[in-house]
Amino acid sequence: MARYEVCPVEELPPGSMRIVPAGATIVGVYNCGGEYFALEDRCSHDDGPLVEGEWEPERCTVVCPRHGSHFDLRTGRPLSLPAYEPVETYGVVAEDGMIYVEVAD
Repeated sequence: MARYEVCPVEELPPGSMRIVPAGATIVGVYNCGGEYFALEDRCSHDDGPLVEGEWEPERCTVVCPRHGSHFDLRTGRPLSLPAYEPVETYGVVAEDGMIYVEVAD
């Protein structure tokens, strides 16, 4: 498991997100009400960008900008069609004032 620096904790307050490179993977890191979640930037419907879409902090979901599928940030599970397969989620750790995302090598 590789750990990648996202940003200082104060730079990712509730209701905000960051897109970060994590090795060969692009990841969206979200703060939903003080909880951190990370999701791969790939819609399972057509492999298009996902984390560049709008997101709903109060529901902890992201909306694919291409076809409108909603995904649960906690599980990566799609909540609406046309997507029906989940996307990869990653662990997020806040330690010593920094936020890190953990991605398998």
